Amino acid sequence: MGEKKIKKIVLAYSGGLDTSVMLRWLKERYACEVVCYCADVGQGEELSGLEEKALATGASKLYVEDLREEFVREYVWTAVKANAVYEGVYLLGTSLARPVIAKRQIEIARQENADAVAHGSTGKGNDQVRFELTYYALQPDIKVIAPWREWEFKGRADLIAYAHEYNIPVTATAAKPYSTDANLMHISYEGGILEDPWAEPPEDIFQLTRSPETAETEAEYIEISFEKGEPVAINGEKLGAVALLERLNKRGGAHGVGRVDLVENRFVGMKSRGVYETPGVTILQAAHRALESITLDREVMHLRDSLSVKFSECVYYGFWFAPEFELMRKMVNETQHNVTGDVRLKLYRGNAIVVGRRSTHSLYDESVATFEADTVYNQRDAEGFIKLNALRLRLGGGR
Repeated sequence: MGEKKIKKIVLAYSGGLDTSVMLRWLKERYACEVVCYCADVGQGEELSGLEEKALATGASKLYVEDLREEFVREYVWTAVKANAVYEGVYLLGTSLARPVIAKRQIEIARQENADAVAHGSTGKGNDQVRFELTYYALQPDIKVIAPWREWEFKGRADLIAYAHEYNIPVTATAAKPYSTDANLMHISYEGGILEDPWAEPPEDIFQLTRSPETAETEAEYIEISFEKGEPVAINGEKLGAVALLERLNKRGGAHGVGRVDLVENRFVGMKSRGVYETPGVTILQAAHRALESITLDREVMHLRDSLSVKFSECVYYGFWFAPEFELMRKMVNETQHNVTGDVRLKLYRGNAIVVGRRSTHSLYDESVATFEADTVYNQRDAEGFIKLNALRLRLGGGR
């Protein structure tokens, strides 16, 4: 028995060369209606004129969805609360944006009663996995089409030739010597001139941050306020999630904060060199850690930290909607009830330096911690504590 005929596809669409060709190719290949969907996660691309372009290329309609608030509040802030860092340095900017984009695509597919969804990710990267794991988690019976894994085109030149053949309005210029992905949290750079892991990234690729050498010459002090682990104000001014992150990106970028250069392990098995700019969240990670240092119980903090690697892997691999991730997310939120207070940082020449932290929920007690004379802590008690902890070492000594 043959496969059910596809009558309608929802395509994740940006209006660039790849997805413009994809739109036409899907219509030719599947002879069906294609609905285009563009997600705004703060990538800063010009979205005006997109509908006209999509309709001219054969789409029946275009959805432009502003997902910035949901992206920052539900995804970025969750990662900050978990101190999520992949392989020691990557703050997961691209990884966090994929599930929110794919989730809305499935919602539109349901609304449109579509049979299939399509995306523009290649067959070599992580994004195909992140999109499709989200699709299947939210709509198990959805048909997924990934043109880069199916079509006959080998590269950019083939796409440009196809676009010209079908009069698809694309502005195809010479390929950038690297590929980028931008959103409200970060900008990533991969491929091309960056594929040699020994070569320093050219200074002119960076868009969000100044180099430490050309950054502001004066240090800037900034105070960030948190409520239950989420940032809510800068220098006493309450701000919404999007506005707060935008401001931190600007201030951090001016001081050269947030550049990362790593060779990472992709989920599909290869190693890949990536360069990232994440100024705002770099500042937030440092501040959030500092606030937790005075508000979290030691064992609660260590237990949460023991899960941070697994948490980050889940985000990177695309398992945002997996049952184990949902469990970890609830646990992380549970740890944050008392993470309320203020952190003061100094931004200077590529550094976000914590210089102060305070909280009404602080567990720090100066009378206990002091090196001066005190009546709270009997230093003699430490002898028995050490001897009990040394017992198994002494029993096994010399073996």
